[in-house]
Amino acid sequence: MSDTPSQSLYLIDGSAYIFRAFHSLPMMNRSDGTPVNAVRGFTQMMIRLREDHPSDYFAVIFDPKGGSFRNEIYDLYKANRGAPPEELVPQFPLVRDATRALGLPVVEIAGYEADDLIATYARLGEERGLDVFIVSSDKDLMQLVTDKVKMLDPMKNLLIDAAGVAEKFGLGPEHVVDIQALAGDSSDNVPGVPGIGVKTAAQLIEEYGDLDQLLARAGEIKQTKRRENLIEFADQARLSRELVRLVTTVDVDMDIEDFTHKPLDPALLKPFLEEMEFRTLAERLGIEVEIKAAKPSSSDGDVGQAAKPLGDCAYEMVTDLEALQAWCAKAQASFRLAIDTETTSINQMEAALVGISLATMPGEACYIPLAHVDEFGQPITAQLSMDVVRDTLMPLLLDPSILKIGHNLKYDLVVLRRHRFDISTYDDTMLLSFALDGGKHGHGMDELSKRYLDHVPIPYKDVAGTGKSAVTFDQVPLDRATAYAAEDADLTLRFWHAFKPRLLSEGVVSLYETIERPLVPILAEMERAGVQVDVDLLRKLSNDFALTSADLEKEIYGIAGESFTIGSPKQLGDILFNKLGLEGGKKSAKTGAYSTDVSVLEDLARVHLLPAKVVEWRQVNKLRSTYTDALQTQINGETGRVHTSYSMTGAQTGRLSSTDPNLQNIPIRTPEGRAIRGAFIAKPGHKILSADYSQVELRLAAHMAQETALQQAFHDGQDIHAITAAQVFNVPLEGMAPETRSRAKAINFGIIYGISAFGLANNLGIERGQAQAFITAYFARFPGIQDFMERQKEFARTHHYVKTLFGRKIHLPGMADKNFQRRGFAERQAINAPIQGTAADIIKRAMIRMPSALHEAGLSAQMLLQVHDELIFEVPEDEADLAAATIKQIMEQACAPALELSVPLTAEAGVADSWMDAH
Repeated sequence: MSDTPSQSLYLIDGSAYIFRAFHSLPMMNRSDGTPVNAVRGFTQMMIRLREDHPSDYFAVIFDPKGGSFRNEIYDLYKANRGAPPEELVPQFPLVRDATRALGLPVVEIAGYEADDLIATYARLGEERGLDVFIVSSDKDLMQLVTDKVKMLDPMKNLLIDAAGVAEKFGLGPEHVVDIQALAGDSSDNVPGVPGIGVKTAAQLIEEYGDLDQLLARAGEIKQTKRRENLIEFADQARLSRELVRLVTTVDVDMDIEDFTHKPLDPALLKPFLEEMEFRTLAERLGIEVEIKAAKPSSSDGDVGQAAKPLGDCAYEMVTDLEALQAWCAKAQASFRLAIDTETTSINQMEAALVGISLATMPGEACYIPLAHVDEFGQPITAQLSMDVVRDTLMPLLLDPSILKIGHNLKYDLVVLRRHRFDISTYDDTMLLSFALDGGKHGHGMDELSKRYLDHVPIPYKDVAGTGKSAVTFDQVPLDRATAYAAEDADLTLRFWHAFKPRLLSEGVVSLYETIERPLVPILAEMERAGVQVDVDLLRKLSNDFALTSADLEKEIYGIAGESFTIGSPKQLGDILFNKLGLEGGKKSAKTGAYSTDVSVLEDLARVHLLPAKVVEWRQVNKLRSTYTDALQTQINGETGRVHTSYSMTGAQTGRLSSTDPNLQNIPIRTPEGRAIRGAFIAKPGHKILSADYSQVELRLAAHMAQETALQQAFHDGQDIHAITAAQVFNVPLEGMAPETRSRAKAINFGIIYGISAFGLANNLGIERGQAQAFITAYFARFPGIQDFMERQKEFARTHHYVKTLFGRKIHLPGMADKNFQRRGFAERQAINAPIQGTAADIIKRAMIRMPSALHEAGLSAQMLLQVHDELIFEVPEDEADLAAATIKQIMEQACAPALELSVPLTAEAGVADSWMDAH
């Protein structure tokens, strides 16, 4: 036996590296305006890969232009994939130039995907006795793994062998094709068999041997729906197998000897580095280059380092066209532009655009006044017209080679679009901060300025006044307006230099680039669309609630034996604890009054009728003041609709919240709350369509905890609460009492919120010992859940954050708090936040895909609202059925291709005249 080590062949999935490089670095352009961030990142990655993995043979394989032979087999293959970002398209040929400049072979063949070429060369290498390493994280390539062929996941630096494939698919590499044929692949639009996921597919293949045997014996399968689907979609499974099976016999035109690994050749690399203007990269490689017009880029140095200190900057007021054109030229030279708007209102649908501020370099900013007035309300003449500024700025704002940077850009985008401006190619520094530090601190401009720049920005009250002397921004004198507004743009640009480079090092590039940033224009359009409300119904409900409130007041006075101000905590506390002598009263050390918050009243309601009636009275009055009265005043005079505003950074888990009005908190479990939803209606000729996820957080808990019993229940479409009741209480499913199922439901949801025995006892109205027994029984039946909870708490104690399945970091500083109550709250967050945060990420991914999917389906449905796990649309009556099917599909496939869940996501859609009836 020879002691000579085997030679190695590295096959690089070049196309995947292009996209990874593009999303890893901020936009940068060479002096002619060509974007080169992907080229720069790709070049760096290839150099590092060569250094870290010296090999005998090394090849980079790319997908060719156009489709492959699979599109001839199935014309919908990969039809669901959108076009690549426009900034990336011109970089595709440059990446190939980079590969050649590095002395590496460029391998691509028309009609075949890169995966087929990798498969072919992997087999050729194996036949020659080489150790083959496929550098990719693509699961489609796992079918190629053998003793001599392994995969190297570059994202995780993980070597994947046959055992790793079995961990992913449940069976070894030889079964991957059959499993994928059954499960399908939403990322490539491979249909598979409906209702069968990877786990079920692996179980079936393990039992029947292979796909052909399974399909031949499908009639033997006991589960009705599964049996029917396998019989009905047998040909679809066979088609899917042809789509996922890689070709290992492509007639290639390069031999493995052509892949012989050569050292870097400076003479070959130098012209390329000069052409791309990669000065810093050349210096790192020790190559002298001559670059005449290199532009600053975020990788070639932080231009913010030499900026003037904040407070010492003399910002410019732009009041003539020549000055505005000069600022446009600056933006074109620097390839980035911070932008901010000044308006007359914080309500984006009512705000009038007063001015625009720009910054092209830290310390270099200007303000363009548009609609300022003098003390008599007359327009100031020393400002450019809106039309002139629009015509001059729009080419710049829409130029994809120039990055626009805003802070809370969604607000600016709505205002600008209302005034016929628009923006393409952007970053949002508020969302950059949130992606990096969600849960650590706030993300407002003032707080970030103090925290990162040690600078206190000019307070708004200093320029606009306070109280009776306050004015809207259009009345602020131009000199003060310039100092204030231009500083905001300057701060925004400095934030960008501080935050953007951190995305890659802190592992949140994908979160920001694929979830947070793309959602901005989606939400902006939802806010602009608004929703119609039935004013007559709102008036009727307000009147009904007023009558109910009056009746409750009489009942409360009768029970108390006297009249008092129910809304006064002091008077209510005196009645409850002094006059009625109820136990549990706690006085505030600060005010000396008894606490009468909702938790106190709900506890007391178990032993006395008066606090129960006060809870009802509060709820009715809150619904009236917050919704039925308020909504009537919030109808926009221009559109005749109600327009909510979404906060993208209001919840550390990533959940969206809404204000003015807050539509997230309309109760759905009470008749009164449902009646309010009935006031949200469709415009004539349209319907309201409501689509929501079914038990998404419980499904995610089953997946994240790897709890097989719950996973199987979801796969089988069983009633998860009934299953839990049967397991925990040892009762049969048939004839189960509704209250037994309700108790199991409370346990299911309570557990994933980290509920204590005390909390569960309160929720169910039982003794604490009995509640603890339920929890103990639950963990005994579902041990994976308890293990997951403990893992989460331990991870959070060590790192002070937890992560969603999409990489969102939710920081939990309370894990180290000395106060046991705050520490306990943080521990409960450590359990629930990754679940709730992943659910939030999933629905955001669905929302991002929705407009293009509806458009491609020829539908004119408009997404109006997002409420927790629910999306609400306005659809033409004749499109309702197709819209419902399309929306349901997008929601159920929202995880792909980034994440493959071990449980199915299911969404349900309803169509009616109102939100209440559609839900």
